[in-house]
Amino acid sequence: MTRFPPEPNGYLHIGHAKAMFIDFGLAKERNGHCYLRFDDTNPEAEKKEYIDHIQEIVKWMGWEPYKVTYTSDYFQALYEHAVELIRKGLAYVDHQTAEQIKEYREKKMNSPWRDRPIEESLQLFEDMRRGLIAEGAATLRMKQDMQNDNKNMSDLIAYRIKFTPHPHAGDKWCIYPSYDYAHCMVDSLENITHSLCTLEFDIRRPSYYWLLVALGLYQPHVWEYSRLNISHTMMSKRKLNRLVTEKWVDGWDDPRLLTLAGLRRRGVSANAINSFIRGIGITRSDNSLIRVDRLEYHIREELNKTASRTMVVLHPLKVVITNLEDGKVIDLDGKKWPDAPADEASSYYKVPFSKIIYIEKTDFRVKDSKDYYGLAPGKSALLR
Repeated sequence: MTRFPPEPNGYLHIGHAKAMFIDFGLAKERNGHCYLRFDDTNPEAEKKEYIDHIQEIVKWMGWEPYKVTYTSDYFQALYEHAVELIRKGLAYVDHQTAEQIKEYREKKMNSPWRDRPIEESLQLFEDMRRGLIAEGAATLRMKQDMQNDNKNMSDLIAYRIKFTPHPHAGDKWCIYPSYDYAHCMVDSLENITHSLCTLEFDIRRPSYYWLLVALGLYQPHVWEYSRLNISHTMMSKRKLNRLVTEKWVDGWDDPRLLTLAGLRRRGVSANAINSFIRGIGITRSDNSLIRVDRLEYHIREELNKTASRTMVVLHPLKVVITNLEDGKVIDLDGKKWPDAPADEASSYYKVPFSKIIYIEKTDFRVKDSKDYYGLAPGKSALLR
């Protein structure tokens, strides 16, 4: 069981095609299943438009989700586990600002509210849930290890207050779980066997397992792979969002962008994209930059097999074949593409050959020469 967990805060780009290929492809290869899970824990950045687009583009890429789920489907269970965490003395309500949290993490110092009584944290967390505490005035933090060299174990935030309606869950909640709190737990609740993600999440692995161990929940196997970096383009969703919102480009499907919608609008097929991903392989080497030429090679290879060709005469010269009888028409086979197999009738089209034909003006010369293969007086030539 795997999952493809995009955050619905923008359109998917070619880097997501690699994630899909790994998440859906591995499950398919092993006769397993892959969830499409919307990681919708930040209501401020998420839109219904993005949710609809992601579902549609996953299907276009050729993948069929086992189920479509949302992290927000599990908000009640996540909340109950947070209460359990407080009761175990492994979470506390904190009032530090973002700047203070950053400063204390750098100095490896505990928050002044870290050791407050369990009952007090339970009451404050209930007040947070009921909307009685102002946005930014309190967070719920996991009691991990502030002295750990890995900053992802420095009492990460589990819940924050946001008075923003949610595109999927509506206005039921005003506290929302963080990625670090929700992601591992939903993996566990959905019985994911292999949680696959890119290498920047490698340092979050200790925190992932800390929470599951703390709550006595099932632990999926986590494995990271290198993210896709392509030359001559930009794939940060944050930067793409800026290009779109500031109208530097014509929407998320601008053909100059390597969003999947942009590539599709440019005329690239899903097969070509998947072939490119298969060709570059899966590694844990994070510094590799793939040249954009490789993508273009796979696009050309795919088009070469699928794009029909048409024979065109741009500058016609009339030719009368005097020894062919009037009214006779011979139907000849023309290839729709260069590598058309000889035994496939659908790969050919009929070209009529009769007494009057037209050739390119450059294919006839009055004076012949050795390096010229066109038509000239007294010379034989082959027609395509």
